[in-house]
Amino acid sequence: MSDTAAGSSATELARKLGLETLLEVLQQKRSDACDCVPEEAGNQLRLDASECDGDLEASPDCRETVVRNLVAGPADEILVQSNGCRHRYRNNAAALLSAAGRFINLLGDRERAIEQRVVTEPLAVASELRERVDPIADVGVESGLLETAAQIDSVSEVLTPEIGLTIGHYFVDQSVDDDSRLQQVIDLDTGTEARIYARSDAIPRYALDMAELRLSEPERERLLDGYDRIANGDITGERASTHAIQAASDGSVDPLLTSILRKHTQGYGILEDLFADPQITDVYVTAPVSRNPLRILRDGESMSTNVFLSADGAAALASRIRRTSGRAFSRATPTVDAKATLDSETDVRVAGVTKPVSDGIAFAFRQQASDRFTLPKLVQNGTVTPDVAGFLSVAVEGNAATLIAGTRGAGKTTLLGTLLYELTADTRTVVIEDTPELPVESLQSVGRDVQALRTGTSHGPEVTPSGALRTALRLGDGALVVGEIRGEEAQVLYEAMRIGANANAVLGTIHGDGATDVYERVVSDLGVDPSSFAVTDLVVTIQSLPTPQGRDRRVSRIEEVVYDGSDVRFEPLYESDGTAARPTGRIDQGESRFIHQLSDPGEAYADIRESMAERADRLGRLARDGRTDPTEVAGAYAGRIRAD
Repeated sequence: MSDTAAGSSATELARKLGLETLLEVLQQKRSDACDCVPEEAGNQLRLDASECDGDLEASPDCRETVVRNLVAGPADEILVQSNGCRHRYRNNAAALLSAAGRFINLLGDRERAIEQRVVTEPLAVASELRERVDPIADVGVESGLLETAAQIDSVSEVLTPEIGLTIGHYFVDQSVDDDSRLQQVIDLDTGTEARIYARSDAIPRYALDMAELRLSEPERERLLDGYDRIANGDITGERASTHAIQAASDGSVDPLLTSILRKHTQGYGILEDLFADPQITDVYVTAPVSRNPLRILRDGESMSTNVFLSADGAAALASRIRRTSGRAFSRATPTVDAKATLDSETDVRVAGVTKPVSDGIAFAFRQQASDRFTLPKLVQNGTVTPDVAGFLSVAVEGNAATLIAGTRGAGKTTLLGTLLYELTADTRTVVIEDTPELPVESLQSVGRDVQALRTGTSHGPEVTPSGALRTALRLGDGALVVGEIRGEEAQVLYEAMRIGANANAVLGTIHGDGATDVYERVVSDLGVDPSSFAVTDLVVTIQSLPTPQGRDRRVSRIEEVVYDGSDVRFEPLYESDGTAARPTGRIDQGESRFIHQLSDPGEAYADIRESMAERADRLGRLARDGRTDPTEVAGAYAGRIRAD
């Protein structure tokens, strides 16, 4: 016999024997055994369950405490804190317990026995009331108890909480949909396990089984002790996590506890777990955070996670980003664009919004391209063919004005970063970015002269993109690189190119799909004169394409810009055949305006073609030999200098 059935039988027997009063006394004594301390906070009911179990499914006493505290009014969310963990009950759970509280409120002092039962057995009471036709059954309808209970199959189903560590600022939904099918299990370096579920009526679910939620109670106590030692300032420094766990463990060090503590003190918490999966490129935090699970982009596929940030977790992230980036982020400045470095040394670009432009704090985190990408590396992974790589290398070395086009996430910045290694070692390069993404430090580490200019910072006087561009033109003769062309700086850039203020390579990325799309954006949207746009030499389009294995990035088109004095048109030099960009024949037939332009009195068109072939062969060999690291590539390029 189930607990619910047993409870119903006991109550019925007590009625027949006239022992309702005794039953009430016994039930009240059982209720007194709960030591949960309730606190109301707006539409949330909070319980400190430090002195009792705190599990609303397993503990009828705690369940009764919750229901009796909902008699005065409903709650959208019930938060129970116990032994270092927080249990959150929402949706049907909060609705059911709130309906039970309202039932008691409307019931008044009628039928005390059913009042005592509904606080612990709301589903059983609702089932009984459906069979009754009397004023008490009407109370069940009016309170919403019957309607809410009809949507729920069992107490265990509805009272399975979302759970999180008190220091973690997140909640994990532990439930699994009936139609879910496990596709993949991934062991992450953080000790957390990820499971990917396919779902028939929704996007895949990326479910985390957090390492810290599998700790024993003694382990969790040591973890929280260590956290307090750091939070109170008793232990500081780069190895604070190790020393704190050591102090909390009487001298011994647990690597897992140390890793978890570091994640939540020096790292970015749950983001460390998600970005530990190398296939995850984007993490989205949608406002309001307490109602929307984190979403991810994994190998180009959108997935929903089982993780919710808490409101204080979103606020803590905002504070961390303000502190590390030096950029304002508040109601007065409700957007932020910054860079964050995770504890794993993964760099992510951060875009954030807050009130009044959104319903609370929201973020988009994107993993930045590794500084280790070079053109040979892109040959190796299939982004470009050796022929395309050879052409781009010769073009950049020949000071081509080149725009890298593509949609969001196509790999524009990655491709641009690899082309910077193709500039000769004696070329001075000025890089303009609002958020650091290009491999400036890596280029400097292999002896390149690269000066970075950062725009849009609110840490001190702001430098506009157009102001930074004017400054760059005065910082020395050399290549000019604009991380993203998207505003008023476009007019300044093209005017400088048109009058010859910068006669060297000009490289940048722009949002668009192909040369025609880019032309419309630059001329129509950004206000650049068509004759100024004509100084562009090449538009290189990169795409992110779905494959059975995920998504692949490919250079799909290279088009040269042709201007006859009145009209601008585009001629394809390379076009995709469905798998890779192949020569169109325009170069081989001697028809490329750009190749003719590269030729000088001492170098014929055929010489440029020969240089392209030699460069393609060299880049292909580097890729095949696995010599794709920036240091190895720079060594292979030793001796290349600019042609005067």
